[in-house]
Amino acid sequence: MNIYSIDIVKPNFIVKINNLPFVSFEKVNNLIFEFKIRLLKKKYLFILIVTVLSCKNESKTAITETIEGKTIPLKYAKGFTISDYKTHKILEIKNPWPNAERLYEFALLDSTIAFYDTHDYDGAFYTPLKSIVVTSTTHIPALELLGVEQKLVGFPGSNYVSSEKTRQRIHDGLVRELGKNEGINTEILLELNPDLVVAFGVDGTNKTLEIVKKANIPVIYNGDWVESSPLAKAEWIKFFGILFDKEKEADSIFNQIENDYIKAKQLASKVKNQPTILSGAMHKDVWYLPNGSSTEAQLLKDANVNYLWSDTTGKGSLALSFEAVFSKAKNADIWLSPSYYTSLEALEKANSHYTEFKAFQNKTIYSFTNTTGKTGGVLYYELGMARPDLVLKDIIKICHPELLKNYVPFFFKPLE
Repeated sequence: MNIYSIDIVKPNFIVKINNLPFVSFEKVNNLIFEFKIRLLKKKYLFILIVTVLSCKNESKTAITETIEGKTIPLKYAKGFTISDYKTHKILEIKNPWPNAERLYEFALLDSTIAFYDTHDYDGAFYTPLKSIVVTSTTHIPALELLGVEQKLVGFPGSNYVSSEKTRQRIHDGLVRELGKNEGINTEILLELNPDLVVAFGVDGTNKTLEIVKKANIPVIYNGDWVESSPLAKAEWIKFFGILFDKEKEADSIFNQIENDYIKAKQLASKVKNQPTILSGAMHKDVWYLPNGSSTEAQLLKDANVNYLWSDTTGKGSLALSFEAVFSKAKNADIWLSPSYYTSLEALEKANSHYTEFKAFQNKTIYSFTNTTGKTGGVLYYELGMARPDLVLKDIIKICHPELLKNYVPFFFKPLE
């Protein structure tokens, strides 16, 4: 621990005075001035001593014990928590990927406050952010809904972005192309020097992002995709809200999405007829389709339909043989999300046995793959997670056409 004599506290100094809680720079300087006046009146010359905390074992303890934090309540999301300490906030990421072994903690700092050392945290940065890089199209809608899309300065694989607002910014050169998520162009990223990188990863072993961290650019792995319900995933807009000091706006947006979702669910619950549903398609020799505990199956349940595999559980997709699927779903009324196929012809060319399904013969196959942006990005993969209310309404409209009479499906279209 080092002791220094200083007259003025500079904005980039991290200080603590006599074990007091966090103090603003202005308040520190006022205290120093008042103290000097008192000394001069007594004709004594003193030096104001402040201690700079560099001891690792004191830094985090000082932050958490000085002021009692208030946890900001979340209704559905389990993968992150936010604690407000008035002078700063602590963001905890619990499940950035399946089976994550530890928590990741970040200190969100107010630029007007002098803070203790934050080396014990996985990252520390000032809010609101002035610039950001995100790495998944699912992050784009949150920025746009909060009205901070102009803060986005870089994105890997920008051709996958469908939103017209962000596509225009990409076209204007305001959002730089960063290559691929697995191998981000670190040279461009370091040149951009964003306040924060919000990443996506299945295990946190992205080597290029480790280079970014070493350059003192904070990296947070976003775990919205790991959540177990549609509304839990959508609630991650509050994660982005805290980054830009837009907590109230995020709450309001999410509350509207939640209300619309619940209203649609309640409307569908009154219908007695439950059409049988098939999903997925073959990949090589395996038919992949949602298990009964997945968010896709939750949407089908809330739409009040009979998903033929609703009684299954587990992580990831079900992997079945063609024969197992055909024996159970040959007469299914509706076939939703038949993988990446965009037409009946494409399905038939891939496997002629698809034509033996009742849904194929009746042309009741619906997919979101034909709803794309200008450069071919599938809009569902970008916006579907943020707007489960629209996804649910689409399914209800398809499966219960007598409901939502004036509603036009947003993502799903029939295969022609």
